[in-house]
Amino acid sequence: MESPVFEVSLESTHSVRVPTEVVAPFLEAGHKRVKVKAFFENKEAVYYAALQKRIGAYFVMFNKGNQKNLGVYPGDYFQMQFFEDTSKYGVEMPEELEAVLSTDMDAETVFESFTDGKKRSLIYMISGYKNSQTRIDKSLLLCENLKRGIRDNKLLLKPL
Repeated sequence: MESPVFEVSLESTHSVRVPTEVVAPFLEAGHKRVKVKAFFENKEAVYYAALQKRIGAYFVMFNKGNQKNLGVYPGDYFQMQFFEDTSKYGVEMPEELEAVLSTDMDAETVFESFTDGKKRSLIYMISGYKNSQTRIDKSLLLCENLKRGIRDNKLLLKPL
């Protein structure tokens, strides 16, 4: 499932208003999250987002990092396209975290017991590291701390 390409601009510092006719088919099919492709001047950003309804209109978040990568500023018009989110967690799982979880069944059981939002937040924490070895090290630390019963995001990536 995919939407046509449509034109948008920043509604606020971090969000984009999306036409109802673009959102409707996704909601009717039961999809509250989408994969987003944003295009501006031969640049492209791909990310996952929740379809949010506020004051009778639909929005998706468009963070400062994506704005900077595309070179988009308030007042600029750019294009977006939505796709069905077929990812397991509503965000792309780093290979390193996936590998560590697949080898540690206890940590994986704890991870899978969390809400979808908590899982995504942990995935984002690991994804934020640019270096693959750092992602591996932090994934291992995360799993050890999960098994120790630590649930506070601020403490999960800190050694004891």
